[in-house]
Amino acid sequence: MDLEHTAIMRLQEAAKLSEFYYQKPLLLTYSGGKDSEVCLELCRRAGVPFEVIHNHTTADAPETVYHVRKVFRKLELEGVKCEILHPLYKGHLTSMWALIIKEMYPPTRKVRYCCRYLKERTISRCCAVLGVRRSESPKRAASGVAEKRSSRKQDRQTFDFDNGDKRIIASCLMKATIKIHPIVEWTDRDVWQFLTDVKANINPCYSMGFTRVGCVGCPMASKTRYLEFQQWPKFENLYRRAFARMLEERKARGKPCQWKTADEVFRWWMQDKNLDGQLDIFGGEVGADGL
Repeated sequence: MDLEHTAIMRLQEAAKLSEFYYQKPLLLTYSGGKDSEVCLELCRRAGVPFEVIHNHTTADAPETVYHVRKVFRKLELEGVKCEILHPLYKGHLTSMWALIIKEMYPPTRKVRYCCRYLKERTISRCCAVLGVRRSESPKRAASGVAEKRSSRKQDRQTFDFDNGDKRIIASCLMKATIKIHPIVEWTDRDVWQFLTDVKANINPCYSMGFTRVGCVGCPMASKTRYLEFQQWPKFENLYRRAFARMLEERKARGKPCQWKTADEVFRWWMQDKNLDGQLDIFGGEVGADGL
């Protein structure tokens, strides 16, 4: 199977659906990472109308922020509409640091409220193109080429897009958002080979030794977080200050908390083994796995 040709065919079909049922061009969600870089180039090669959005998380590495701006400037010169979305909390602008204080606990692998507010901004009534790949994680292993989005996992619906699954039309008629994953079966090797072949201008973070692009300090990044804070120490300071204010907020609201200092929170959050068995903020015992 020619992966590039297949992906382009998917985008061309998706563009027809988008224009016919939504009267809109495809909407590419661009993170600044390698997968969205591939999708961007494929949209160009497919020759279809498309627009691009980027969710500014406030915790992105400076290199990512500058890279996105550079890419968007070039796209706008090409006549492509681009928009950077800033995070909202209950209708008001927010940030990673403000969320920690408002939610009164740190984001963890199991409690990822940060993604909900910073990255998963609601996209309604459109065909949205995402760089989702099955090989990325067990959670994404069941991803389809086309899906009907839903806030509940059991309500998610996948479609056999390559073989003309007619069920997708019902969702389009309802104006439900359809997610298109043109490179869903691509491997890391496929992605990097394509980017090399097309001589893509990729995010500088990859040349700095990082294998992922996302929020600095993300709990999903595991041991990479230590390297991230070495590279961007100001972010560690921001987290520590947010944890200090989080503790003040919990105390002011009379919430239980076993942590006394921001340093204790930070070391637990980074899964310091010396803190195994410490009580969590809800009074339960935790180990290095967090909440």
